[in-house]
Amino acid sequence: MQPTLEKTHIEVTPGTCGGRPRIAGHRIPVQDIVIWTEQGQSPDQIVADFPQLALADVYAALAYYHDHRDEIDRQIREDDEFVERMRAQGGPGILGRLRSGEPRADSLPS
Repeated sequence: MQPTLEKTHIEVTPGTCGGRPRIAGHRIPVQDIVIWTEQGQSPDQIVADFPQLALADVYAALAYYHDHRDEIDRQIREDDEFVERMRAQGGPGILGRLRSGEPRADSLPS
C-alpha cells in the first residue's frame, strides 16, 4: 500500500487575496468556503461548482476555519462592513436609478 503524500491545502501569501488564507494554488479564500457552507452548500456541491478543487481542499478549508475561527469570522465581518460603507457612500446603483426613473447624469437633454 502506498503511503499518502502530504499536500498543503491552505496557504497564505502576502499580496494574494489580501494576504488571507486561501486554497493552495487558487484564489479562493477560506472565508468563501465557510460562507458557502453557511448558505447551505455541501462540500460536494462546492467541488461541483469549482471542479478545479479537490474535496480534500474544501474540508481542509473548513478545518482551517475551525482552527482559526475568530480570525476568519473577523475577516468576514470586516468585508461585510466594507460593503455596507461602499453602498452607503455610493447611493443607488445604475439599476436602482433606472427603476426609480431618475435620469442619467450623462444623458442628453431632449
